[in-house]
Amino acid sequence: MAHTSPESTSYADAGVNIEAADTAIELMKVWIDKARRPEMIGGLGGFAGLFDASALTRYTRPLLATSTDGVGTKVAIAQAMDVHDTIGYDLVGMVVDDLVVCGAEPLFMTDYIATGRVVPERIAAIVKGIAEACLEAGCALIGGETAEHPGLLAPDEYDVAGATTGVVEADKLLGPGRVRPGDAVIAMAASGLHSNGYSLVRHVLLEKAGWALDRDVPELGRTLGEELLEPTRIYAKACLALAEATEVHAMSHITGGGLAANLARVMPAELRATLERGTWNPAPIFDLVRQVGGVDQPDLEATLNCGVGMVAVSAPESIDASIDLLEGFGIKAWVLGEVDVDPDQDATVRLMGQHPGW
Repeated sequence: MAHTSPESTSYADAGVNIEAADTAIELMKVWIDKARRPEMIGGLGGFAGLFDASALTRYTRPLLATSTDGVGTKVAIAQAMDVHDTIGYDLVGMVVDDLVVCGAEPLFMTDYIATGRVVPERIAAIVKGIAEACLEAGCALIGGETAEHPGLLAPDEYDVAGATTGVVEADKLLGPGRVRPGDAVIAMAASGLHSNGYSLVRHVLLEKAGWALDRDVPELGRTLGEELLEPTRIYAKACLALAEATEVHAMSHITGGGLAANLARVMPAELRATLERGTWNPAPIFDLVRQVGGVDQPDLEATLNCGVGMVAVSAPESIDASIDLLEGFGIKAWVLGEVDVDPDQDATVRLMGQHPGW
C-alpha cells in the first residue's frame, strides 16, 4: 500500500518551543548565580548538579535529610494576578522549613517547573523568587528542570515543585525522643496563609462569596489578591540558630493539617501538649475565611496554620533566650503552651480557650 508523504512537522508544531526554553535559561542565570554556596561545583547547564561532599567531613556522624513538596493551588493566584516572582518563596519555604525541624542545615535544592507554554520572562521570574528564597534560607539552588507540557497544561498554566537536601550531626538530631514533661511550646508567627489550604480559601472567598482578587478589603488593609499572594515566611536560619544557642528539643512546621496535627508528629506517645488560643490573635484573613465561609473552627484549624507557622518545643529555662533570638530575626514569638503527662487526655495536642475577639 502506498503511503502519502505527510507535510513536514516540527517539535514547535507540537507546541514545544526549544528556543524559548533556551532564552529562559539565559534569563534565569543571573538569579541562580546568586543562590550559590562554596561547595557547589560547576554552573548551569550540566545534567546533574554537583556538591562537594568533603564539606561533610567536619561532622562526626552526618545524617542526610531530604524533603520535597510543591505549593498547591496557590499557583492559581499567582497566575490570575500575573505575579510570578514570589511563588518561589512559597516553594522554598515548604521544603526547607520541613527539613530544619530535625535540626538539619539545608545544603542545596533543585526545582521543577511544568508549564503549558514557556514564556521566558515568566520562567525567569519564578526562578528569581526561588533563588532569592534559597539565599534567605542559606542553601544553594544547584539545579532544576523546566518542562513544556502542551495539551496537558493550558498555555499560561504552570506548577512548581522542589526538593532539598541537608545535614545534621546525629547527636544533635531533634525530635520526639528529646521532648520532656514541662517543656514549653513556643510559637513563631506566620506571615499569612503560607501555602496550605488554598483550595478552601479560594472556594470560600472567590467562588462562594464571589470576591475579586482586586477587591480592597478594609480588614486586610490591601487587596484580596495581595493578601493571598503574601509569600511564605522562611524560618530556616532562625531555627538553626535556635537549635545552636538554646535547649530546643523539637520543632514542627505548621503546614497542611494545621497546628495540632503537625505538632503531634513530633510528640512522644506518652506526653501531651496543651495549647492556649488566648495567647494570640490570628491575622484577619483567617477570621474572614471563618466568617464569610461559615467554616467551623475545627475545620479551619485542621486546614490553615491560623497564624502559627512554626513551633519549637524547648526546655523552660530557654524560653526568654528563644523569644529574644527569634525576635532578633524579625519573627514574633510567644509561649503557646506546655508539655505534660495527662493520661486522661485522649488527644496528643489539645487547643484550649478562644482567640481574643473570636
